[in-house]
Amino acid sequence: MNRYADDSRDMRLDPDSFAQGYFKNAVYRHWDPYEDIPQELLEQDRERLIDRDQTEAQFDAFRRTVALFGAGEEAVTEDLAPLMMALDDINKQMFISSQIYEEAKHTQFFDRYWRDVINPVAEARGFEVTRPTDDRYFNDAYVELFDRTDEAMERLLTEDTPENRVKAYCHYHLAVESVLAQTGYYGIQGSWSPSGPDMEPLGEKVHLEGLVEGITRIRSDEGRHVGFGMQEVQGHVGRGEVDGSVVRDTLEELLPLIAGIVDYDSDDVGVESQTDSTPLLEYASEKLERRIEIITEYDAEIPPVEELVQIEGGRDVSAD
Repeated sequence: MNRYADDSRDMRLDPDSFAQGYFKNAVYRHWDPYEDIPQELLEQDRERLIDRDQTEAQFDAFRRTVALFGAGEEAVTEDLAPLMMALDDINKQMFISSQIYEEAKHTQFFDRYWRDVINPVAEARGFEVTRPTDDRYFNDAYVELFDRTDEAMERLLTEDTPENRVKAYCHYHLAVESVLAQTGYYGIQGSWSPSGPDMEPLGEKVHLEGLVEGITRIRSDEGRHVGFGMQEVQGHVGRGEVDGSVVRDTLEELLPLIAGIVDYDSDDVGVESQTDSTPLLEYASEKLERRIEIITEYDAEIPPVEELVQIEGGRDVSAD
Protein backbone atom coordinates (compact mmCIF):
# COMPACT_ATOMS: atom_id res chain seq x y z
CA MET A 1 0.00 0.00 0.00
CA ASN A 2 1.38 3.41 -0.92
CA ARG A 3 1.70 6.33 1.51
CA TYR A 4 -1.45 8.01 0.17
CA ALA A 5 -3.72 5.03 0.78
CA ASP A 6 -5.05 4.22 4.26
CA ASP A 7 -7.66 1.57 4.95
CA SER A 8 -7.86 2.51 8.65
CA ARG A 9 -9.94 5.63 7.88
CA ASP A 10 -13.27 6.05 6.12
CA MET A 11 -12.61 9.78 5.66
CA ARG A 12 -9.46 11.86 5.83
CA LEU A 13 -10.43 13.79 8.93
CA ASP A 14 -12.22 13.01 12.17
CA PRO A 15 -14.55 15.93 12.90
CA ASP A 16 -15.34 14.48 16.33
CA SER A 17 -11.70 14.42 17.50
CA PHE A 18 -10.64 17.03 20.03
CA ALA A 19 -7.87 18.16 17.68
CA GLN A 20 -10.33 18.93 14.85
CA GLY A 21 -12.49 20.81 17.33
CA TYR A 22 -9.48 22.89 18.33
CA PHE A 23 -8.54 23.49 14.68
CA LYS A 24 -12.08 24.62 13.86
CA ASN A 25 -12.00 26.99 16.84
CA ALA A 26 -8.70 28.44 15.60
CA VAL A 27 -10.20 29.09 12.17
CA TYR A 28 -13.34 30.65 13.64
CA ARG A 29 -11.37 32.96 15.93
CA HIS A 30 -8.76 34.00 13.37
CA TRP A 31 -7.48 37.57 13.65
CA ASP A 32 -5.19 39.70 11.52
CA PRO A 33 -2.20 41.23 13.38
CA TYR A 34 -1.87 43.91 10.68
CA GLU A 35 -5.47 45.09 10.58
CA ASP A 36 -7.43 43.95 13.64
CA ILE A 37 -5.35 45.97 16.11
CA PRO A 38 -6.03 49.53 14.93
CA GLN A 39 -3.05 51.75 14.33
CA GLU A 40 -4.92 54.45 16.21
CA LEU A 41 -4.62 52.43 19.42
CA LEU A 42 -0.86 52.09 19.01
CA GLU A 43 -0.57 55.81 18.36
CA GLN A 44 -2.59 56.43 21.51
CA ASP A 45 -0.25 54.18 23.51
CA ARG A 46 2.71 56.08 22.09
CA GLU A 47 1.36 59.46 23.12
CA ARG A 48 0.42 58.25 26.58
CA LEU A 49 3.90 56.81 27.14
CA ILE A 50 5.51 60.00 25.88
CA ASP A 51 3.45 62.02 28.36
CA ARG A 52 3.88 59.50 31.18
CA ASP A 53 5.73 60.53 34.35
CA GLN A 54 8.63 58.04 34.26
CA THR A 55 12.38 57.72 34.48
CA GLU A 56 14.43 56.10 31.75
CA ALA A 57 15.01 53.10 34.03
CA GLN A 58 11.27 52.69 34.53
CA PHE A 59 10.67 52.85 30.78
CA ASP A 60 13.41 50.28 30.24
CA ALA A 61 11.61 47.96 32.66
CA PHE A 62 8.52 48.24 30.47
CA ARG A 63 10.64 47.64 27.37
CA ARG A 64 12.01 44.50 28.98
CA THR A 65 8.51 43.10 29.33
CA VAL A 66 7.77 43.66 25.65
CA ALA A 67 11.19 42.29 24.63
CA LEU A 68 10.66 39.09 26.63
CA PHE A 69 7.31 38.42 25.02
CA GLY A 70 8.59 39.12 21.53
CA ALA A 71 11.58 36.82 21.95
CA GLY A 72 9.41 34.13 23.50
CA GLU A 73 6.92 34.17 20.63
CA GLU A 74 9.74 33.99 18.08
CA ALA A 75 11.36 31.09 19.95
CA VAL A 76 8.20 29.01 20.16
CA THR A 77 7.42 29.69 16.49
CA GLU A 78 10.74 28.04 15.66
CA ASP A 79 10.71 25.33 18.30
CA LEU A 80 7.30 23.75 17.63
CA ALA A 81 8.11 22.30 14.19
CA PRO A 82 9.62 18.99 15.47
CA LEU A 83 6.35 18.16 17.24
CA MET A 84 4.35 18.48 14.03
CA MET A 85 6.86 16.20 12.30
CA ALA A 86 6.62 13.62 15.08
CA LEU A 87 2.83 13.46 15.15
CA ASP A 88 1.23 10.93 12.80
CA ASP A 89 -2.40 12.02 13.21
CA ILE A 90 -3.49 14.48 10.51
CA ASN A 91 -6.05 16.05 12.85
CA LYS A 92 -3.33 16.89 15.37
CA GLN A 93 -0.94 17.98 12.63
CA MET A 94 -3.55 20.41 11.36
CA PHE A 95 -3.97 21.94 14.78
CA ILE A 96 -0.21 22.28 15.33
CA SER A 97 0.09 23.95 11.91
CA SER A 98 -2.49 26.51 13.07
CA GLN A 99 -0.57 26.98 16.30
CA ILE A 100 2.71 27.69 14.51
CA TYR A 101 0.89 30.24 12.36
CA GLU A 102 -0.56 31.89 15.46
CA GLU A 103 2.82 32.05 17.20
CA ALA A 104 4.15 33.79 14.09
CA LYS A 105 1.28 36.31 14.31
CA HIS A 106 2.14 36.98 17.94
CA THR A 107 5.76 37.57 16.96
CA GLN A 108 4.61 40.11 14.39
CA PHE A 109 2.51 42.00 16.93
CA PHE A 110 5.38 42.49 19.36
CA ASP A 111 7.70 43.55 16.54
CA ARG A 112 5.10 46.06 15.40
CA TYR A 113 4.69 47.39 18.92
CA TRP A 114 8.43 47.96 19.27
CA ARG A 115 8.64 49.77 15.92
CA ASP A 116 5.49 51.89 16.31
CA VAL A 117 5.46 52.55 20.04
CA ILE A 118 8.65 51.68 21.95
CA ASN A 119 11.28 53.30 19.73
CA PRO A 120 9.28 56.49 18.98
CA VAL A 121 8.70 56.99 22.72
CA ALA A 122 12.42 56.58 23.45
CA GLU A 123 13.28 59.09 20.73
CA ALA A 124 10.68 61.62 21.90
CA ARG A 125 11.81 61.40 25.52
CA GLY A 126 15.53 61.47 24.76
CA PHE A 127 16.04 57.93 26.11
CA GLU A 128 18.46 55.44 24.61
CA VAL A 129 16.91 53.65 21.62
CA THR A 130 17.44 49.93 22.12
CA ARG A 131 16.91 46.78 20.11
CA PRO A 132 14.29 44.23 21.25
CA THR A 133 17.06 41.66 20.87
CA ASP A 134 19.43 43.46 23.25
CA ASP A 135 21.16 41.05 25.63
CA ARG A 136 20.27 43.24 28.63
CA TYR A 137 16.66 42.04 28.59
CA PHE A 138 17.30 38.30 28.93
CA ASN A 139 18.52 36.91 32.22
CA ASP A 140 20.01 33.46 32.76
CA ALA A 141 16.71 31.91 33.85
CA TYR A 142 15.00 33.04 30.65
CA VAL A 143 17.76 31.70 28.43
CA GLU A 144 17.86 28.36 30.23
CA LEU A 145 14.09 27.83 30.11
CA PHE A 146 13.86 28.42 26.38
CA ASP A 147 17.04 26.45 25.66
CA ARG A 148 15.56 23.50 27.57
CA THR A 149 12.31 23.84 25.62
CA ASP A 150 14.20 23.80 22.34
CA GLU A 151 16.09 20.69 23.43
CA ALA A 152 12.90 18.92 24.55
CA MET A 153 11.30 19.53 21.15
CA GLU A 154 14.41 18.63 19.13
CA ARG A 155 14.64 15.32 21.00
CA LEU A 156 11.42 14.19 19.30
CA LEU A 157 13.28 14.01 15.99
CA THR A 158 15.65 11.32 17.27
CA GLU A 159 13.90 9.76 20.31
CA ASP A 160 10.15 10.01 19.82
CA THR A 161 8.75 8.18 22.85
CA PRO A 162 5.58 8.83 24.88
CA GLU A 163 7.70 10.08 27.77
CA ASN A 164 9.67 12.47 25.59
CA ARG A 165 6.45 13.77 24.06
CA VAL A 166 5.04 14.42 27.51
CA LYS A 167 8.21 16.24 28.52
CA ALA A 168 8.03 18.32 25.34
CA TYR A 169 4.42 19.26 26.05
CA CYS A 170 5.34 20.07 29.66
CA HIS A 171 8.08 22.44 28.53
CA TYR A 172 6.24 24.14 25.71
CA HIS A 173 2.49 24.04 26.27
CA LEU A 174 2.47 23.96 30.06
CA ALA A 175 5.57 25.70 31.45
CA VAL A 176 6.12 28.34 28.75
CA GLU A 177 2.58 28.94 27.47
CA SER A 178 0.38 28.01 30.40
CA VAL A 179 2.43 29.33 33.30
CA LEU A 180 5.07 31.84 32.17
CA ALA A 181 3.16 33.57 29.36
CA GLN A 182 -0.20 33.60 31.10
CA THR A 183 1.45 35.01 34.22
CA GLY A 184 3.04 37.77 32.16
CA TYR A 185 -0.24 38.59 30.43
CA TYR A 186 -1.95 38.67 33.80
CA GLY A 187 0.65 41.20 34.95
CA ILE A 188 0.25 43.36 31.84
CA GLN A 189 -3.51 43.42 32.17
CA GLY A 190 -3.22 44.40 35.82
CA SER A 191 -0.55 47.05 35.28
CA TRP A 192 -1.68 48.73 32.07
CA SER A 193 -5.44 48.19 31.91
CA PRO A 194 -8.42 49.12 34.11
CA SER A 195 -9.55 45.49 33.95
CA GLY A 196 -7.95 42.57 35.73
CA PRO A 197 -6.02 42.65 39.03
CA ASP A 198 -5.02 45.98 40.51
CA MET A 199 -1.24 46.11 40.09
CA GLU A 200 0.98 49.17 40.20
CA PRO A 201 3.93 49.48 37.81
CA LEU A 202 6.89 51.64 38.72
CA GLY A 203 6.08 55.17 37.66
CA GLU A 204 2.73 56.58 36.63
CA LYS A 205 0.07 54.04 35.66
CA VAL A 206 -1.44 54.70 32.24
CA HIS A 207 -3.85 52.63 30.18
CA LEU A 208 -2.21 51.15 27.09
CA GLU A 209 -5.20 50.04 25.06
CA GLY A 210 -3.20 49.00 22.00
CA LEU A 211 -0.94 46.70 24.01
CA VAL A 212 -3.87 45.23 25.93
CA GLU A 213 -5.85 44.67 22.70
CA GLY A 214 -2.97 42.65 21.28
CA ILE A 215 -2.47 40.76 24.53
CA THR A 216 -6.17 39.90 24.71
CA ARG A 217 -6.11 38.30 21.29
CA ILE A 218 -2.84 36.47 21.99
CA ARG A 219 -4.06 35.15 25.34
CA SER A 220 -7.17 33.79 23.66
CA ASP A 221 -5.05 31.86 21.14
CA GLU A 222 -2.80 30.51 23.82
CA GLY A 223 -5.70 29.25 25.91
CA ARG A 224 -6.39 26.93 22.98
CA HIS A 225 -2.73 25.92 22.69
CA VAL A 226 -2.54 25.08 26.38
CA GLY A 227 -5.71 23.02 26.18
CA PHE A 228 -4.25 20.94 23.34
CA GLY A 229 -1.13 20.20 25.37
CA MET A 230 -3.20 19.29 28.42
CA GLN A 231 -5.32 16.90 26.35
CA GLU A 232 -2.24 15.19 24.98
CA VAL A 233 -0.48 14.84 28.33
CA GLN A 234 -3.61 13.63 30.07
CA GLY A 235 -4.09 11.03 27.33
CA HIS A 236 -0.56 9.63 27.67
CA VAL A 237 -0.89 9.44 31.46
CA GLY A 238 -4.41 8.00 31.37
CA ARG A 239 -3.43 5.23 28.96
CA GLY A 240 -0.58 4.23 31.26
CA GLU A 241 2.09 5.17 28.72
CA VAL A 242 3.73 7.69 31.06
CA ASP A 243 3.65 7.93 34.83
CA GLY A 244 2.12 11.06 36.30
CA SER A 245 5.32 11.67 38.26
CA VAL A 246 7.07 12.59 34.99
CA VAL A 247 4.65 15.49 34.59
CA ARG A 248 5.01 16.72 38.14
CA ASP A 249 8.80 16.31 38.22
CA THR A 250 9.28 18.10 34.89
CA LEU A 251 7.07 21.05 35.77
CA GLU A 252 8.42 21.42 39.28
CA GLU A 253 11.94 21.39 37.85
CA LEU A 254 11.02 24.26 35.54
CA LEU A 255 9.16 26.36 38.11
CA PRO A 256 12.33 27.94 39.60
CA LEU A 257 13.27 29.15 36.11
CA ILE A 258 9.83 30.72 35.69
CA ALA A 259 10.18 32.34 39.10
CA GLY A 260 13.62 33.63 38.11
CA ILE A 261 12.14 35.33 35.04
CA VAL A 262 9.20 36.86 36.90
CA ASP A 263 11.14 37.85 40.03
CA TYR A 264 14.40 38.81 38.38
CA ASP A 265 17.33 40.54 40.05
CA SER A 266 17.88 43.89 38.35
CA ASP A 267 21.63 43.40 38.72
CA ASP A 268 21.36 40.30 36.54
CA VAL A 269 20.29 42.22 33.43
CA GLY A 270 20.82 45.86 34.34
CA VAL A 271 17.10 46.68 34.11
CA GLU A 272 15.00 47.91 37.01
CA SER A 273 12.18 45.65 38.20
CA GLN A 274 8.87 46.95 36.89
CA THR A 275 6.52 46.03 39.74
CA ASP A 276 6.10 43.94 42.89
CA SER A 277 6.46 40.36 41.65
CA THR A 278 4.79 38.66 44.65
CA PRO A 279 1.28 38.50 43.12
CA LEU A 280 2.75 37.18 39.88
CA LEU A 281 4.72 34.44 41.64
CA GLU A 282 1.60 33.39 43.54
CA TYR A 283 -0.40 33.35 40.32
CA ALA A 284 2.26 31.23 38.57
CA SER A 285 2.46 28.70 41.41
CA GLU A 286 -1.31 28.33 41.64
CA LYS A 287 -1.69 27.89 37.89
CA LEU A 288 1.08 25.28 37.77
CA GLU A 289 -0.43 23.23 40.60
CA ARG A 290 -3.88 23.35 39.03
CA ARG A 291 -2.53 22.17 35.67
CA ILE A 292 -0.74 19.26 37.35
CA GLU A 293 -3.90 18.22 39.17
CA ILE A 294 -5.98 18.14 36.00
CA ILE A 295 -3.62 16.39 33.63
CA THR A 296 -2.46 13.68 36.05
CA GLU A 297 -6.04 12.60 36.75
CA TYR A 298 -7.50 10.81 33.74
CA ASP A 299 -11.07 11.48 34.81
CA ALA A 300 -10.47 15.18 35.49
CA GLU A 301 -12.32 17.35 33.01
CA ILE A 302 -10.32 19.75 30.86
CA PRO A 303 -12.47 22.81 30.11
CA PRO A 304 -13.94 22.89 26.59
CA VAL A 305 -11.98 24.91 24.05
CA GLU A 306 -14.70 27.58 23.97
CA GLU A 307 -14.03 28.23 27.64
CA LEU A 308 -10.25 28.05 27.36
CA VAL A 309 -10.18 30.93 24.88
CA GLN A 310 -12.25 33.25 27.05
CA ILE A 311 -10.19 35.85 28.89
CA GLU A 312 -10.94 36.60 32.52
CA GLY A 313 -11.37 40.35 32.83
CA GLY A 314 -11.00 40.82 29.08
CA ARG A 315 -13.45 41.28 26.25
CA ASP A 316 -14.63 38.50 23.94
CA VAL A 317 -12.79 38.94 20.62
CA SER A 318 -14.71 36.17 18.83
CA ALA A 319 -17.42 38.54 17.67
CA ASP A 320 -15.00 40.80 15.76
